[in-house]
Amino acid sequence: MKIGILQTGHVPAELTERHGEYPAMFEAMLAGNGFTFESWAVVDNDFPASIHSADGWLITGSRHGAYEDHPWIAPLEAFIRAAYAAEVPMAGICFGHQIMAQALGGKVVKYDGGWGVGNAPYRMPGGTLDLMALHQDQVIEKPADAEIIATSDFCRNAGFAYPGRNGSRAISFQPHPEFSREYMRDLIKARIGTALPREQAEAALESLEADNDSGQIARQIADFFRQAAQSRAA
Repeated sequence: MKIGILQTGHVPAELTERHGEYPAMFEAMLAGNGFTFESWAVVDNDFPASIHSADGWLITGSRHGAYEDHPWIAPLEAFIRAAYAAEVPMAGICFGHQIMAQALGGKVVKYDGGWGVGNAPYRMPGGTLDLMALHQDQVIEKPADAEIIATSDFCRNAGFAYPGRNGSRAISFQPHPEFSREYMRDLIKARIGTALPREQAEAALESLEADNDSGQIARQIADFFRQAAQSRAA
């Protein structure tokens, strides 16, 4: 199965040498599942020729807001709606979660409750998972089709599944299973005093010392794509 990665943002320039770019993080996260990958930097207006240029789509995180006026936002939303209508499997993380929701009828805002940052518990159907997050924007109104599959005290709409004819046609999460602890630590440090209040950033850095359950979300996303491929082959 070929996974097309739609890159909606860039790793901060000062961190790329050590950590690479977002598509590589997702490839590493999904390695060992028999997938192949191709990426398109939609943030730079590089779009696939078709929703069928890959067997499934994965939309990355971004420093941009889904509600901002960038020339690539509307084409990305149109691409999401077309892929969704055709039931081409699709997954989104952080900004990807938000832009999918916005494109499919939900609402995203810059949350007036501030930032969610660091390791935090998320309630899911199988129990509570500790996951890493870094965001201020939130989905405050879910699309009509979406079922909530992850929630937290800070972010009610932290994960969605979108039912299709043969299981879920799309899945998305607000937290970041693709981030290593090292990248999250460096990213928080890079934003202290500019975007993040120092006291909150220091608490978030301390939270990263605990174990997290990112691997379980990575497996859930891999299983979603595998099951979609099996349904299409049946």
